[in-house]
Amino acid sequence: VQLQASGGGLVQPGGSLRLSCAASGRTFADRPMGWFRQAPEKEREFVATISQSGSTYSADFVKGRFTISRDNAKNTLSLQMNSLKPEDTAVYYCAAGSPYGAAIIRTGAVHYWGQGTLVTVSS
Repeated sequence: VQLQASGGGLVQPGGSLRLSCAASGRTFADRPMGWFRQAPEKEREFVATISQSGSTYSADFVKGRFTISRDNAKNTLSLQMNSLKPEDTAVYYCAAGSPYGAAIIRTGAVHYWGQGTLVTVSS
C-alpha cells in the first residue's frame, strides 16, 4: 500500500484546511485508517482514526474541530480541520493499519505511512 498525502499549507488561526490521502492497492477498504501528526521536537501523536465501516475516534484535542472520513470507492482518506490553532502546526501523516484490524490509535499499530504534509497555523 502506498499513501500520498496532500492539502497542507499556511492558514491563519481560526481557519480551515482539508487534508487528503490517496491510497494505492486493493486492500484500502479492508484497513483501518488514521491521521497522526508530529510537531517540531515532539513525538508523533495520534489525531484521528476511522474503521473499515466508518466508525471514528479522535484525540481529545481535536474533538469538535477535526473530522476524519473515507471513501472506499475512491481509495481516499480525508481530514477536515476547522478552527485551527497555532498549536496544530505540524507535519500530518496518513496511516494504514492491518487488513481487518482494529482502529489505529498508536504508531505501533501502523503498517504503512504516507509521506506527510506540513500544516502551519500562523498569523
